[in-house]
This record gives sequence, structure tokens and C-alpha cells, in this order.
Amino acid sequence: MVRIESRVGPKGQVVIPKIFRDEYNISPGDKIIFEENSQSLVLKKPNENIVKVFEEIAKKVRFKGKIDVHAIEEQYEERWKRAQHI
Repeated sequence: MVRIESRVGPKGQVVIPKIFRDEYNISPGDKIIFEENSQSLVLKKPNENIVKVFEEIAKKVRFKGKIDVHAIEEQYEERWKRAQHI
């Protein structure tokens, strides 16, 4: 477990140390979630936008077809729900 101490700036800003940004693939402009948990404050990265991921893959492989966004979202949500019950 890595523990790094940091200071809060005058505007309430905190810099996420590079080791954590790299490990959790956090880039400038990404959204993050602050969650209170017992007596802790937890920083989380939201689930990736699966549609965006598929669109990026399609661009890289020069996919010419049409991506059915709704079908992808439904399949992802169903898999996510099943994974939560395991």
C-alpha cells in the first residue's frame, strides 16, 4: 500500500500524485468521484464510458459498419449487474 501526504491549496485543490494518476489512468479533464465512507474520504474514477471505448476501437481498426450504441450499453449494464451479484 502506498501512502503519500499532500496539502490542500487555497482554492481547495489537491494534486493527485503521479504514481496514482498512472496506476488508475487519470488524465487532465477526467471526472472523479469523491465518496464519504465511514470516517474516510474516497476518491474514485467513474466507470469508463463503454460507448466511447468502442468508438475509439472502431476508429483505430477503421470499422466501416454502424455501432449499435443502445445494444452495447444494454449488454454492458447487464454484465455489470451480474458481476455485482457474484
